[in-house]
Amino acid sequence: MSSPTLLHIHTVILQLLLLSTFVLSHYNYNFSSSSQSDWLPARATYYAAADPRDSVGGACGYGDLKKAGYGQATVGLSESLFEHGQICGACFELRCVEDLRWCIPGTSIIVTVTNFCAPNYGFTPDGGGHCNPPNRHFVLPIEAFEKIAIWKAGNMPVQYRRIKCRKEGGIRFSIDGSSIFISVLISNVAGAGDVASVKIKGSRTGWLPMGRNWGQNWHINADLKNQPLSFEITSSDELTVTSYNVAPKNWDFGQTFEGKQFES
Repeated sequence: MSSPTLLHIHTVILQLLLLSTFVLSHYNYNFSSSSQSDWLPARATYYAAADPRDSVGGACGYGDLKKAGYGQATVGLSESLFEHGQICGACFELRCVEDLRWCIPGTSIIVTVTNFCAPNYGFTPDGGGHCNPPNRHFVLPIEAFEKIAIWKAGNMPVQYRRIKCRKEGGIRFSIDGSSIFISVLISNVAGAGDVASVKIKGSRTGWLPMGRNWGQNWHINADLKNQPLSFEITSSDELTVTSYNVAPKNWDFGQTFEGKQFES
């Protein structure tokens, strides 16, 4: 009776070893492939420090980028990536690849989308039209570019991936307009970083949907003066943050208020 029992035990042990080997190899394969698929190919160029885009917000409408908290860690996207402005505020990690003459090994940068690189149809996508469809192209301040490559690289191959944004403080609501036309610039958004939809509420109204004017400027025609204002922000990952009574009853055009923040 002892021999069959030993044989059975050996068989079970062998099966367990084979199973564990399969599970480990399967896990390692999935981990490796998923981590590689996070990175996508693109190209990047830079603009000089003297360029006016260094201090203004461009197509996303953030105004003075330093005052808005974005500094020089910003990027303009080609048409294939810009999504008509919805992606404004999103964060990307970029690294230099392929060209060992110019890349700074082991480096990457994190930038926030603040601008749009318009296509130039006087050139082909491969012949000078860097931001023409279907090119995926990033335009960086030279200060950001030089953290991952030497400036002589010019039109540089890169890899990119979208990441969560980390921001200090809450979401900012800058109110502009006149009379019943209200325009709100939404900035300093953590998490997904972009804004997919906005609702506004006065103390005498229900929740009112706002329309995207351009970039992250949202507008509505409504009489909301002399009412505290609340905002409901939904990002592209379908998470929502509600900030109640962000602006006091005596709010005025030209003021900026800070609300709650997405987790990052």
